[in-house]
Amino acid sequence: MIELTAITKSYKVGAETLDVLQDINLTINEGEFVAIMGPSGSGKSTLMNVIGCLDNPTSGMYLLDKEDISAYKDEELAKVRNLSIGFVFQQFQLLPRLTALKNVELPMIYAGVGKKEREERARQALEKVGLSERVNHLPNELSGGQKQRVAIARSIVNEPKLILADEPTGALDSKTSVSIMEQFTALNKEGTTVILVTHEQEVADYAKRIITVRDGFILSDEEQVR
Repeated sequence: MIELTAITKSYKVGAETLDVLQDINLTINEGEFVAIMGPSGSGKSTLMNVIGCLDNPTSGMYLLDKEDISAYKDEELAKVRNLSIGFVFQQFQLLPRLTALKNVELPMIYAGVGKKEREERARQALEKVGLSERVNHLPNELSGGQKQRVAIARSIVNEPKLILADEPTGALDSKTSVSIMEQFTALNKEGTTVILVTHEQEVADYAKRIITVRDGFILSDEEQVR
C-alpha cells in the first residue's frame, strides 16, 4: 500500500540546509497497524506529513496504492488526502461553531457528497464511535475523549483505506487514552490501515509493528511479539 524509496526531506534555514529525513526506505502493507516513535526532532512528524500527502519529499519516490505521488501538485495531493486518508490530530482540530455532526460532514462537503447522504453517513460514523447521543453538541460541550472520537468519526466518514493519527492521546488522560486506542484497534481489525505517531510506549504497544526514527533515519523496524 505504501512504499517509500530513498526519501529525503530538507529545509533551508538561512544559508544552511537542514536534513530532516535521510534515505528513508519503508513499506507498509494494507491492513497493518504501525506506530512511528522517536524523540522530539527525530523526523517522525515530517515522515507522517510525507506519508499523509501534507508535504512533498525533497527527493525519492513515494508509491501509494502503486501510484507515484512524489511530485504531485497541491490540488492532486488535496484530492488524495480527502478520499484516501483520514487524519486524527492531538488537538482534535474541530471547528468550534459546528456541531459534532457538522464537523464530521466536512470531508464529504469537500468530496462533493450531497446533503442527505452527508448527514446519514455522518450519523453512522458518530454511532460507530459511540456518540449517537452527541450529534448536535458543540465541541465545547464535549469532553476531551468525546472530541477525539468526533475526530475519529470525521477521519473514517469517507471510508479511507488509511488513517494517520498524530499523538492522538497526547491531550487525554490515561483512562480515556485506552478507550481511544481501543477504537483504533477495532478499526484496524475491520481492515483499515492505521499509522500513528507517538512518543508514548504504552500507546505504541497497541500497534503490531513499531518503527523508531532518530536524526532523520529509521533506527529500527520491529514486529510486535504478542
